[in-house]
Amino acid sequence: MSRRNNTNVPDFILVGLTESEEIRLVLSVLFLLIYLLTVLVYVGMMLIIRLDPHLHTPMYFFLSHLSFLDLSYSTVITPKTLENLVTSTKSISFSGCFTQLFFFVLLASAECFLLSSMAYDRYVAICNPLHYSLTMSPRLCCALVTVCYVIGFMDSSINALCMRRLHFCDSNVIRHFFCDITPILALSCTDTYDTEIVIFVFAGFTLMVSLVTVVMSYVLILSTILTINSTSGKQKAFSTCASHLLGVTVFYCTMIFTYLRPSKSYSFGRDQVASVFYTIVIPMLNPLIYSLRNKKVKNALFRVMCRRNNSKQIK
Repeated sequence: MSRRNNTNVPDFILVGLTESEEIRLVLSVLFLLIYLLTVLVYVGMMLIIRLDPHLHTPMYFFLSHLSFLDLSYSTVITPKTLENLVTSTKSISFSGCFTQLFFFVLLASAECFLLSSMAYDRYVAICNPLHYSLTMSPRLCCALVTVCYVIGFMDSSINALCMRRLHFCDSNVIRHFFCDITPILALSCTDTYDTEIVIFVFAGFTLMVSLVTVVMSYVLILSTILTINSTSGKQKAFSTCASHLLGVTVFYCTMIFTYLRPSKSYSFGRDQVASVFYTIVIPMLNPLIYSLRNKKVKNALFRVMCRRNNSKQIK
């Protein structure tokens, strides 16, 4: 994006979360601990899935990519947020701002379709268990993940092309703690109506198509579970998809609340709270929702640790 042609300001200023030094200190420590925990858990999760053959299944294949996406988009936002909290300089370069926005949209869009792929995986596992291995073949799983990344890249590229038309004349203060679509649109000194419409349509397409896929999958899953006669069978079937359903609900509720609204309804405090939730808190909660409560993951961690201890003893 050309700075010379599109703006008269050299960089942007991020307002941040608060002006109080005491609160900034508390938030910086809290966010740092959350981010370090997120990195530790996700890297550990990806290593466990890779090292343990018992987890080489479609469900954990998708989970490893979900871990990568969550870790990546948390990394796109959190380090710069921490820098702004602990230093007096809150500026971000023009190119840096739109680079942050580009990767955030790419990763968030890819996660939407990855969650719908995971819902389809749960549908096949519960509704067609006898054909699960044949249907969810490694080739199909790789194709689904590839489509997720491709759609994310296309969505982000369209967003970048739309944002390129904006001009920034006087004010360079972004009323947010990272470069997000709505506050940047509000900052532009040109008419953003057409840009808003295009972004709204593609954001709506991404959210609605992936959400409809998730909802349809779970309607079929619940209808199948209700036909199971035994209570233990129902509980076992529901436990295989309960974690994913909870994660999907939290993710989509915050995304729809934040992005499927006109920019005129943007509220500084309210939208910041929602943004903190889905950029920093949810990536930390997802391992708890999907994996740490899962006996297979705990057993896999135990097996990996045992193999490591045995190898040390042999040496």
